[in-house]
Amino acid sequence: MQDLMTQLSGYGPLVIAAAKALAVLILGWIVAGIVSGIVRRRVNASPRIDKTIGNFAASIVKWVILLMVLVAVLGIFGIEATSLVAVLGAATLAIGLALQGTLSDLAAGFMLILFRPYKLGQYVDIGGTSGTVVDLNLFFTELSTPDNVQIILPNGQAWGSVITNYSHHATRRCDLSFGIDYGDDADRAIGIILDVARADARVQADPEPWAQVVNLGDSSVDIAVRLWCDAADYWDLKFAMTKAVKEAFDAGGISIPYPHQVNVEKAG
Repeated sequence: MQDLMTQLSGYGPLVIAAAKALAVLILGWIVAGIVSGIVRRRVNASPRIDKTIGNFAASIVKWVILLMVLVAVLGIFGIEATSLVAVLGAATLAIGLALQGTLSDLAAGFMLILFRPYKLGQYVDIGGTSGTVVDLNLFFTELSTPDNVQIILPNGQAWGSVITNYSHHATRRCDLSFGIDYGDDADRAIGIILDVARADARVQADPEPWAQVVNLGDSSVDIAVRLWCDAADYWDLKFAMTKAVKEAFDAGGISIPYPHQVNVEKAG
């Protein structure tokens, strides 16, 4: 019994150290979250600073604090910072090979925040993946699709892909196409389309609305329409114009043809 008590007492300092380390980890995690949140709010509060930078800076602060916490925890167990640096220096190659994907994402994150091909709140397509940018941090970009699905893209993949930013410019051109019957007056149909466009407040006067016959199809005369609007109004205008032109064609006696199939039977 005496031997058992002696052995257990030998583990006392280790148990105390483990408890201290756990407390430091929990406290450090909480502090990292609080401080990073403060940094995000302070940076985003300035109207001159893009919110993307605020999120990125908060992410850096959080990871720096967590790294300091890790050093403190190792110190509790008697591992000095100088010894830790020596060990990490000796293992640099192994760590680099093991974390090359993560380090690539980290480097790409700095490139994305430096050149800023997209910002928070913008609708983008990154290598065929589309969505609204919700977050950009050290390692990944978070997108949200129109049907509210979360997409996580590693920064390395984002930086190495073709990026299409639909929200970069304040205005966009809305392209539409309408087909009319060969027996209808093309000029009259164009006039109806332009009247409908000018009646919509979302359509900008400069550049002015444009509509012309662009193709003679198998069953229709095709009219292309180009309208300029605010980027935020693009989809609403596209849907509204399609419906409004259809109704205006009906009221004006302009028919929208559809393909017909004629079966010809040869008499035997």
